[in-house]
Amino acid sequence: MSGTHVEAWAEKRVVISADADALADSVATRFLGRMSKRVDDDRIAHVSLTGGSMGAAVLQAASRSARRDRIDWTRVHFWWSDERFVPRAHADRNEGQARAALLDALDIPEANIHAVAASDEGIDLDAAAARYADELARFGTDGEPWPSFDVCFLGVGPDAHIASLFPDRPEILITDRATVAVRDSPKPPPDRVSMTRPVINSSQRVWMVLTGADKASALGLALAGASYASVPAAGAKGRKRTVFFVDGAAAAQVPPELIDGEY
Repeated sequence: MSGTHVEAWAEKRVVISADADALADSVATRFLGRMSKRVDDDRIAHVSLTGGSMGAAVLQAASRSARRDRIDWTRVHFWWSDERFVPRAHADRNEGQARAALLDALDIPEANIHAVAASDEGIDLDAAAARYADELARFGTDGEPWPSFDVCFLGVGPDAHIASLFPDRPEILITDRATVAVRDSPKPPPDRVSMTRPVINSSQRVWMVLTGADKASALGLALAGASYASVPAAGAKGRKRTVFFVDGAAAAQVPPELIDGEY
């Protein structure tokens, strides 16, 4: 292994759990600990959620925890890295999934839940993306028109997409705005709103959660420093931490020296 590869990988951590259930519990425990520390210091936390089966599983595990109700959720704001542009009650909406898994069980002001507009609310896709950018700008920090997320959760597809930023498409290259309208998505539904890479990479911690042997290649390419234009997961980077939380099947191609047994 060349020194160049080691340097490229050094800033990314891989944390392995035995299976999907253990992974969800492990990430949920870390998430609740992170929120507790943040709000106990009398600070506001911004969290960006993701969709998918593991995104829901982590939130469900957090909801089951006894620690859940010991956190002051009035100091936490929830966002989504992307959303499917479908009617509000549609099963494909990431917002609905997150509400059912955790948010509806929290003592949290509705104003702290920042959802993308839905397709049945008299707004078109471009306007929905622009409205979400405006909402992000209300909480801008560090001179940027968006908050710095304490934790940004991301799923990773078998094609290595993150949020609704897919390989070899123009959306992954956009840097001059906070959000983008995505049409003709390679994965249904076709219309989506996504945060752009600069917003994701302004996060303090980017936590990518992935399971299954079909994700092993994407993980390997992301760790190897592949071009983010073709491997979007390779371009996701937190300011303090970039962590891949994976199960044993997804970790099949991870070199032992990249595995973090302590984080």
